Amino acid sequence: MFSLFSSSSRSPSPATDDPALDVLRSVFGYDRFRGQQAEIIGHVIGGGDALVLMPTGGGKSLCYQVPALVREGVTVVVSPLIALMRDQVTALRQLGVRAAFLNSSLSLSESRAVERAVANGELDLVYVAPERLVTPRFLELLERTPIALFALDEAHCVSQWGHDFRPEYLQLSILHERFPAVPRIALTATADAQTRAEIAEKLNLGDARVFISSFDRPNITYRVVPKNNERQQLLAFLTDNHEEDAGIVYCLSRAKVEEVAEWLNAHGREALPYHAGLPAEVREANQDRFIKSEGLVMVATVAFGMGIDKPNVRFVAHLDLPKSLEAYYQETGRAGRDGLPANAWMSYGMSDVVVLRQMLEQSEAGDAHRRVERGKLEAMLGFCETAACRRQVLLNYFGERMPEPCGNCDTCQEPVETWDGTVAAQKALAAVYRTGQRYGAGHLIDVLLGKATDKVVQQGHDTLKTFGVGKDLSKGEWQSVFRQLVAGGYLTVDLEGYGGFRLTDAGVPVAKGQQTVRLRRDPEAKKRRTTDALRRGTAKRGGPSAGPSRSPSGLDPADDALWHALRACRLELARDQGVPPYVIFHDSTLLAMVEERPLDRRDFARLAGVGTRKLDLYADSFLEVIHKYA
Repeated sequence: MFSLFSSSSRSPSPATDDPALDVLRSVFGYDRFRGQQAEIIGHVIGGGDALVLMPTGGGKSLCYQVPALVREGVTVVVSPLIALMRDQVTALRQLGVRAAFLNSSLSLSESRAVERAVANGELDLVYVAPERLVTPRFLELLERTPIALFALDEAHCVSQWGHDFRPEYLQLSILHERFPAVPRIALTATADAQTRAEIAEKLNLGDARVFISSFDRPNITYRVVPKNNERQQLLAFLTDNHEEDAGIVYCLSRAKVEEVAEWLNAHGREALPYHAGLPAEVREANQDRFIKSEGLVMVATVAFGMGIDKPNVRFVAHLDLPKSLEAYYQETGRAGRDGLPANAWMSYGMSDVVVLRQMLEQSEAGDAHRRVERGKLEAMLGFCETAACRRQVLLNYFGERMPEPCGNCDTCQEPVETWDGTVAAQKALAAVYRTGQRYGAGHLIDVLLGKATDKVVQQGHDTLKTFGVGKDLSKGEWQSVFRQLVAGGYLTVDLEGYGGFRLTDAGVPVAKGQQTVRLRRDPEAKKRRTTDALRRGTAKRGGPSAGPSRSPSGLDPADDALWHALRACRLELARDQGVPPYVIFHDSTLLAMVEERPLDRRDFARLAGVGTRKLDLYADSFLEVIHKYA
């Protein structure tokens, strides 16, 4: 095990005229910066403030970690979650970087030891929770300590308009007031224009240089399916694409989290629940298992994820609709942080819309905030119902234009058919109006299909002109029509009355035949694949962890055997040290070993992700494995 602070991380004598590049090569094991990293790092090393928007997996951490190792003094990193601090410090110590954290998980004596290390100049980075940072004791410590930089991670937490507001972040403006000469860098993976403006205002970063990277995550495949027995759909997705990969399944309620986790376990997939209602020790244990395992599924509410650095999460699935595209982008961004292919899959139905709108209207937020949130929910619905490239819609929301369709989402790979839905829309809107604007989709569809149910007969709706006029469409097709009419703003859910549909101002001209409507046609459900997936999953009940981890596609048998041997070596080393496997090496570095087949330390040192420290620690172990397969 490593000591509390690990050894000095200062790089050897510079091999170039660029100290930042020397640190990147010797400590982190990479030959060049990506995207705007070099420009951001140079600006911060020079003492400038920066607001950095960069997607998850884009290399945000390097934007402050490299300056921390170049500038004199300690870099203070403000981080909102204990798990995030712990994982990043663990990874830095693996690189030989002198790093520690201060949070409530430490004992008093451990906290004092970290504070002494800060005061004595024995640390390059210290991670601190925002509420700890603004205490008089810690501010006094900083005032007598040379500070290299303040890094404000997850900066969107300062925004009351954002999806992850943390009130304690509002106090961080004190850094500019107390330490005006120390550069600050605020970083976030997602923020629309309104949130960016609030970050700059609340953190006194009005003069900071803003760096906005592309929000595109080209390695992620986006897919949205209409709900049709969502658990079976989920299992089919996992069985077809991620039979033994690690991933996250998001649900809206705590009860659903536990039910889905139990159901997955019963069908052969090892899964754990995570939500705020579980005891803290259970949450921590489940999260630790997820981080240190290779193929576990975490079923969770949005309480899980912001502090997860696990780079080989191969999928994120949503069984319920997120409340905004910001939340969706942030949550799906936890997949494929290592740059390898990953999936973002979501099942979506009308019930999601009703639940989210009820939650919104019942919240204690002011009218202005609710208006903003309604707009965000409408954008989320538009993303689900679009017939266009999903990536184009997503990027457009964040103010970025993609000129051509991505080719890596469901609407690109399986182009969606659209149809003239004007007549169907008129029938649906007429059914809403003639039944008194009091009923939901289920009852209205029964009326349109001419089903004389007890409820239909009791209400006298079997005598309406609209009774039976919709037999040309199936129940599923009518569900799609109503869903799209809500998404398009032609119908709304009356949350103050009976919870049924009401016509909006936009729906009136459609109902009167004054406006046409085009609708997307949902792809046909693949029932055979779903049934087959259930059968295969149930057959695996005896051992969800049995068998090798799923390897990257396209490897020949010899490479596949080496890939699994390298993963086994990594897992053994990780278990010996009590750390997650990915802090030893990312999957991308293991794949480089498979492709390059280095046979000596000199060749091994050339692999991406192999710095000086990891070369010394791990080269011999992995070279021994490679020699067996050479």
